[in-house]
Amino acid sequence: MLAYIIRRMFQAVAICLVISAMSFFMLFLNTDPALMLLPPEAEVADIAAFKKQMGLDRPVLIQYKDFLGRVVFHGDFGQSFVYKVPAVQLIMERFPATLRLALAAIVFINLVAIPVGVISAVKRGSFVDNIFTFFALMGQAMPLYWLGIMLIIIFGVWLRWLPISGSDSFAHLILPAITLGSWILPVNMRLVRSGMLDVLNKDYIRTARAKGLPEWLVLGKHAFKNAILPLVTVIGMQLGLLLGGAVVTETVFAWPGMGQLVLDSIHMGDYPVVQAVVVVFAVCVVVGNLVADILAALIDPRIRLN
Repeated sequence: MLAYIIRRMFQAVAICLVISAMSFFMLFLNTDPALMLLPPEAEVADIAAFKKQMGLDRPVLIQYKDFLGRVVFHGDFGQSFVYKVPAVQLIMERFPATLRLALAAIVFINLVAIPVGVISAVKRGSFVDNIFTFFALMGQAMPLYWLGIMLIIIFGVWLRWLPISGSDSFAHLILPAITLGSWILPVNMRLVRSGMLDVLNKDYIRTARAKGLPEWLVLGKHAFKNAILPLVTVIGMQLGLLLGGAVVTETVFAWPGMGQLVLDSIHMGDYPVVQAVVVVFAVCVVVGNLVADILAALIDPRIRLN
């Protein structure tokens, strides 16, 4: 196990390096930050002075080498061009809100997906199964921004049950979490359903039923434990996807997280902040995948970490 974890950590570092390089060079291919940050009437001399002040007049490879050295040895992503503070400081201020939203979405997804998936498998081919399948397909087809707006109109404007913006209380978290989780919930539901259908046909399930065990015990102890493995292996990846996919949800609900920060930074050409956010998202995905692999091995001893 230890050797596997160490090997995966080296792989994770390599992946993060590749992602940091791609984000760095693609940003420079996109546009010139000096032209975005300075007013349109800026003179050529003003643009040159700004580039020299920000270190943008050097070759791109030299800039990346310095950027990588600062990040690896000092955890310094540079100073924001717009806010004039370290990019890490902005992320530390916004990351807890985005993480809280993503974790709430994960909880909502699995609280709904697991029982629905189990019921669909047990009632395979029934009216209930068809209804759940229909809503699963509809959930994957709905745009997040449209669903968020509909939830705001229904629960925030018409019924006035829940707040529609901000992050001051648990109530502010409900609508954004449902919106963010809605596009992954059908995937998890189908994973649980397919896993249960596969397990319910196994010999040990028939043996457990032949022994006279209660159905709830057969499903909960024998079937569900093995059927849940595919779900466990994707949760880590989904956490990273939710962190990255929070941009639209945070915009709709005015949620003060990293999604809104990176969107504003892209529009304003604030490259240090964009690079820092991309690297943080990459680290979250890699760490999530590693944790999911380890949990899968702990749940199912038949898995060999090689």
